[in-house]
Amino acid sequence: MTKRIDGFPDRKRQLLKQSLNGSLVISSLLAALGLVWIIVSFILISNTMYKWTALAIAASLIVTAVIVYIKRNVTFSFQNYHTAIVETLLRSDAVPLAILDKNGIVMELNEASGRTLGYDRTELLGETILRLVEPGSRQLLQETFEHALLGETKQININITHGSGFPLELQVVCSPMIQMDEVIGTVVISQDLSDRKRNIERIRYMAYHDDMTGLPNRTLFQMKLTETLTRAKEEERIVGICYLDLDRFKLVNASFGREFGDILLMQVAERLNRDLDDNDFAARMEGDEFALLFCNLRSEKHLLELCRNLLKSIEEPYELSGFPLHITASIGLVTNRNADDDSYSLIKKADMALVKVKESGKNDCLLYSEDWSNSSLERLTLQHEMYRAIQREEFILHYQPQYDLSSGTMVGVEALVRWNHPIKGMIPPGNFIPLAEESGMIVQIGDWVLEEACRQNKAWQDAGLPLMPVSVNLSIRQFVQTDLAGKVAAVLEKTGLDPKYLDLEITESMTMDVSHVSRCLLDLTELGVNISVDDFGTGYSSFHYLKNFPIDRLKIDRSFVRDIQQDPSDAEIVAAIIAMAHNLNIQVIAEGVETEGQMEFLRKHKCDEMQGFFWSPPVSSDNIEQMLSPGYA
Repeated sequence: MTKRIDGFPDRKRQLLKQSLNGSLVISSLLAALGLVWIIVSFILISNTMYKWTALAIAASLIVTAVIVYIKRNVTFSFQNYHTAIVETLLRSDAVPLAILDKNGIVMELNEASGRTLGYDRTELLGETILRLVEPGSRQLLQETFEHALLGETKQININITHGSGFPLELQVVCSPMIQMDEVIGTVVISQDLSDRKRNIERIRYMAYHDDMTGLPNRTLFQMKLTETLTRAKEEERIVGICYLDLDRFKLVNASFGREFGDILLMQVAERLNRDLDDNDFAARMEGDEFALLFCNLRSEKHLLELCRNLLKSIEEPYELSGFPLHITASIGLVTNRNADDDSYSLIKKADMALVKVKESGKNDCLLYSEDWSNSSLERLTLQHEMYRAIQREEFILHYQPQYDLSSGTMVGVEALVRWNHPIKGMIPPGNFIPLAEESGMIVQIGDWVLEEACRQNKAWQDAGLPLMPVSVNLSIRQFVQTDLAGKVAAVLEKTGLDPKYLDLEITESMTMDVSHVSRCLLDLTELGVNISVDDFGTGYSSFHYLKNFPIDRLKIDRSFVRDIQQDPSDAEIVAAIIAMAHNLNIQVIAEGVETEGQMEFLRKHKCDEMQGFFWSPPVSSDNIEQMLSPGYA
């Protein structure tokens, strides 16, 4: 007896057709009997009540005939629908599906199964499925078939041999195929786990490697370093870390574009990997920063030699779009000679050594020294964090109000930079400004302060608040720049602030180079910017620059203001500065006013303005906005 793909034996299908034909005959007989009953009742029965009773009986016969016919026809339609479902599944390419008889012989399978197994469909029909299964999985699959023949559904993972010869791991679901309450075979649905595992491996690779260069990323480097340090401690080996940063890489991006910058990074990555031993390890940490792990060093001198060779390799010329390019790198080094260092502290030390190389002129390598004192370490750490803070925009501005001593109204604000450290909180300027000046980062910070202060003042004006100048301190490094006036003009144009509402504060020490100061201040005043001398009386005080330079205002240093009520000398100096400035038509503002007595002394001697904690400490821009709003008390 042959079997079709829908699982129905031909004999049973013939019986079903005979059953359907019989139901048609029965329905016809019942309908005919009903019609005859109606005719007879109308001809032979004269009593109205009996006549309607006979009609009801006839109607019942006709309805019964219809129900018998419809019920049998619906059954037949459902069987046709069921067959279509089975045939659709077997033609589907979506899910690998096979039908086995009780002996595990393949009776039918779809194209997806043949493609998964690596065979043509016709090659597997009539064959036992077990011949494809690797010996280690055959017993498990046989037991699963037996469970299916008992009416249970089971899911297992098995290994098979693909038609091309390579191994495959499949997830297999075996379910019983039931007909007329009898299990006639097994339906097998499979899924290729090899693809899923390959996808998982790809995801894992992407999680631990840099997409562009193919090098391990920071996470994998950290894991590898931790593992290497543990083994090195047991074996008493020297391990070295190099933290490498390309010099002036931003210039490459700005000149050629990011795409060419990426090409350069890939070429650098290839050179870093080129000369590494099998046990050594290179990773891209972020941006243009790379890290290398040397696992078998003879000494720290050996590490320095390796890094100098790396620098020479990186200095070899590159070619970007036919344009020859030379680039250098800076490297910070550290070894594991301190047994207490973990992977995080070693990377941090290497990074600090890198920062020190950058400060010293770049294009070199430097080994971290444990001889650095705690204070030096703290300074280096702070300097490194400050370098990151510029990139991450952690600096903010506070503003200290300046008041007219006659009217008591706010007539200006001084912009004061603060560092909002993500861990240490708000760091006052005295803790980082000297270090910023020493390292040169004060120029970047100062440029940002200038632009942000102008932007904020213009925002206040646009909000309808009273017009007033904002004072910005210039560092000596900013002041000696050849095109300071051009930079200031560019900032004013960008922010839209009128130059008369910007006051630049310089210190007395900046006025010693007379020719530069004269030219620079004249350029600034031509823009319409106001000039103030900050901390007057503490540095190189000279009537010459007060007479010949375009100075608009003197700011008396807080060291004189603090003791004007206790020290007669300070009181006389402050009074003399006010009188002298007024005789030269220069305004005077006193800073650091903290008591009412100090304020009354300054008012008595006709000082023009004051600022200090007595009336207001430095506050945020939102607070200044509130203080300038109408009705603020």
